[in-house]
Amino acid sequence: MAPATGRRLYYTINIVAGLAIFFFGYDQGMMGGVNTAPDYVQTMKLGYSTYGGPSEGYVVTITEPTKQGGIVSIYYLGTLIGALIGGILGDRLGRIKTMMLGSAWVLVGAALQCSAQNLAWMLCARVVNGIGTGHLNAIVPVWSAEVASHTSRGAFIASEFTLNIFGVVVAYWLEFALGFVGDGTSQVRWRFPIAFQIIPVLAFMACLPMMPESPRWLLKMGRAEDARAILGRLRSEDGNIEDSRVVSEYDDIVVAVEEEKKNAHRNSYLTMLFGRNDGDMHVARRVQLSVWLQIIQEWIGIAAITVYAPTIFAEAGYGARKSQWLSGLNDITYMLSTLLAVVTIDRLGRRVGLWWGAVGQGISLILAGAFSRLLKDHPEKATEYGGAAALFVFMYTAIFGATWLTIPWVYPTETFPLYVRAKGNAFGVVGWSIGNGWLTLMNPVMFSHIAENTLHIFGAVNFLSIPMVWALYPETANRTLEEMDHLFMSKSPFVWDEEECFRRWKEGEAAKIKSREGVIMPPAMEEKVLDVQEVEKADTKA
Repeated sequence: MAPATGRRLYYTINIVAGLAIFFFGYDQGMMGGVNTAPDYVQTMKLGYSTYGGPSEGYVVTITEPTKQGGIVSIYYLGTLIGALIGGILGDRLGRIKTMMLGSAWVLVGAALQCSAQNLAWMLCARVVNGIGTGHLNAIVPVWSAEVASHTSRGAFIASEFTLNIFGVVVAYWLEFALGFVGDGTSQVRWRFPIAFQIIPVLAFMACLPMMPESPRWLLKMGRAEDARAILGRLRSEDGNIEDSRVVSEYDDIVVAVEEEKKNAHRNSYLTMLFGRNDGDMHVARRVQLSVWLQIIQEWIGIAAITVYAPTIFAEAGYGARKSQWLSGLNDITYMLSTLLAVVTIDRLGRRVGLWWGAVGQGISLILAGAFSRLLKDHPEKATEYGGAAALFVFMYTAIFGATWLTIPWVYPTETFPLYVRAKGNAFGVVGWSIGNGWLTLMNPVMFSHIAENTLHIFGAVNFLSIPMVWALYPETANRTLEEMDHLFMSKSPFVWDEEECFRRWKEGEAAKIKSREGVIMPPAMEEKVLDVQEVEKADTKA
């Protein structure tokens, strides 16, 4: 059978990458249900369970919240380590081989988790599983970005995150259903959901050998013919390597590879972090942008709303079962909202998405916190105030799914030079791991001390993120990966200076093309070209 080409290949890659992202979402959502399984709580010695009658079933009481939080948060230590290892391997071995290695780590971790007999066993298994997830988180989005076209790169990755939240939904409802098996106290209730994650990972591994390697990585490694052939399959319906789009993109990548070779030896994590002799590449600036965008993604409240939503539903007068139903419906709303990101992320751009998302999320969190306070002060109006608080919980997750869920994952895959792209995205995963691990431990403490005011703090962070994005995060939508270097060549970190630097470069490129083609430039354009050349000389001397 002839190899897939054009749209068929494009969608196949999207689905295969989506399997890994589905696993990622499932793996995150899984522990919420595992933590409520009576046998798990007893096996790990985290607390005890009591029977709440036929309508409620067995309800667990946690007496060791620190241990419980440690089991959840140590996973993020694993993802941090795995991302750093995966970044190195991704740039050396290629995207496909690194994803296979990461999947192998996950299989071992999942097997250890579902067979865990005590706390120490579970902690070690969570770290192993996290290392594998870190590999995949660092490489899968990069692979997706490098095979996608620049006009649909954001939508390509955003559609994968619909599967990510679908994974959360599957984990939630699977564990909800298992609560009705027997009396709800069997080992199956928590061991089976952990083992279930092996299925999408095995499917992902089975598909990977048939997938094309990143053409950009191949060119970086000097495999020009292989890269050209894959670009032909990706950009034309008949695999024609002479197609104008293939030739243009191939030439752009070759130019970028040659330019980046000057800095290719400065590719260690420390060099990237501190920007030692990175010249005009300003890689350290890009590292900071990626790390902090992922940390802020956690600090705008998604972890808090996930933790506090069941409490809001319970205080509104809903029983344990109804609260679980509402939480599950909230996850479905969350998943559907990601479809809006697929439509808007390339049309509106990354910056606009982050702006309107921050405004909507900030308002939702502040009002959810306010109505939660009123709910406590006026329990006789639980239906009205509880319903309003629940509405804003739903609104928050919907807006987050349409904006801040996907953009912080897309941004690091776009902004780094080819010679360190995998390592660069690994820094983004490091930021995500820090933000997640930090808040997994802090959220219980914050809610126990200041309760619903925690939501007000995260609401304020949303509004503080707006000037940060406006001043420091340039637009990447509808720009090729090879153009990003010129966007960040400005000596100033501010967006307006970077855009001006990029505009001058584009004008210079347009003038060079016209000059090569023998087109006579008008005096005004000729004067602009001279200005650009003078600025470039001045920057070089500086």
